[in-house]
Amino acid sequence: MRSRMAKKSKFFCNECGYESSGWLGRCPSCGTWNSFVEESLPKSKKSATPSARAWLDELVDEDESEKGHGETRAIELSEVDLQVERRVSSGISELDSVLGGGFVEGSLVLLGGEPGIGKSTLLMQVCENADFEMPYLYVCGEESSSQIKLRAERLGIQRRGIRLLPEILFERIAEVIVALKCKFCIIDSIQTLYSEALSAAPGSVSQVREVTAGLLRLAKRLNCCIVLVGHVTKDGSLAGPRVLEHMVDCVLSFDGESGEELRSIRATKNRFGATNALGLFRMTGEGLLPIEDASAALLSGRPQSLPGSAITCTLEGKRPLLIEVQALLNRSVFGAGQRMTQGFDRSRLGLLLALLEKQFHLDLGNYDAFINLIGGIRISETAIDLAVLAALLSTYKEVPLREKTVLIGEVGLTGESRRVQGIVERVQEVSKYDFDQVIVPSACRRGLEKLHEKPCKILYLDHIRELPDLALIEKN
Repeated sequence: MRSRMAKKSKFFCNECGYESSGWLGRCPSCGTWNSFVEESLPKSKKSATPSARAWLDELVDEDESEKGHGETRAIELSEVDLQVERRVSSGISELDSVLGGGFVEGSLVLLGGEPGIGKSTLLMQVCENADFEMPYLYVCGEESSSQIKLRAERLGIQRRGIRLLPEILFERIAEVIVALKCKFCIIDSIQTLYSEALSAAPGSVSQVREVTAGLLRLAKRLNCCIVLVGHVTKDGSLAGPRVLEHMVDCVLSFDGESGEELRSIRATKNRFGATNALGLFRMTGEGLLPIEDASAALLSGRPQSLPGSAITCTLEGKRPLLIEVQALLNRSVFGAGQRMTQGFDRSRLGLLLALLEKQFHLDLGNYDAFINLIGGIRISETAIDLAVLAALLSTYKEVPLREKTVLIGEVGLTGESRRVQGIVERVQEVSKYDFDQVIVPSACRRGLEKLHEKPCKILYLDHIRELPDLALIEKN
């Protein structure tokens, strides 16, 4: 009896979708621990999946478009015709810049973000401003049609031709997409959809994988751009199997701090453009407003002449941004100091603290260290090392940094400053604002020689031991 019951379910890895007949503590495919979940198998697995695929093929007339199915052959690389993808503007400048110029027809886009961050608001604004052929289809998997209507009235959406479909069954949704011949479709959200071919619950690994595969076939065969709204886990990663991110053409991450107006959208994967491009928005009562002058928005309200605050310039894709780095060192009550960061790599903070202890003979082991990047921005590049070190020294010595100073540079394990990419673009961004001097690594001297006129005073730094003399105000 037990063996008969065991055959009715299998275990899948939430990260990569690896299938196993029994529970495993560690996935042999991706190495993730405790990622296996149990799911029920369809009653007739052998007949369900092929019939569902055949039904979808018949729905989109794939049999007629793929004539000579038995004559499949490999194509010589030189015989392949280059086809330039046609882009359609979303009508929102910041979103277009992240996408690489707009949505690509026939693409499958995944938009992920925390609940209430503004994903549905952004997509409703896209429906109002995009240049796709009408009609548009908005599949309401989580909300009712009246809730979508209320949001549309609040945002002032008046465009005709936006169709709402309150449905979670994939087969019915596919029929509507084909019948309307729509070129733009929103699925809100992918975790709520399910297919009749599988008996697993909506949101399970097998359902998400099967429904996404079906939507991908619809997008490519009908040349329809489909946007999937995805949930995120408590650590900020997209929920569901990792194969979901591999199947789509573009993955957009929508972030923001609770209680703050600033919202950021970043492309972590883009088959038709650059990754790590960043777009910034301000959440208002009328919806999301693009922020053209991002550096000014991130620096607004910063403190003047206070210890622990430093300004740096980071490069997000091809876009330079001025951001404020705040640091705090406080003697720990429990003996061993804790390390906390917001928007900055915590392990990188440990390395920089070790450098301060080594080069300046400081005892920071009993200090709690906190780093915060203002505005909810998350930075992974190491070009802000000098600013973090300067902010830590400033708060330790309780001496503010020199006014109107920007620090840019990476730091090596021996304390030497290292060259960073895009130094010319960074310095030019600094010159647009009220800053008198910028501190950069000496290795960037040759790159800055390309500037015919120095936009501001440039100070070159060889080693972090020079940092107090160049950046800190002398304490009386």
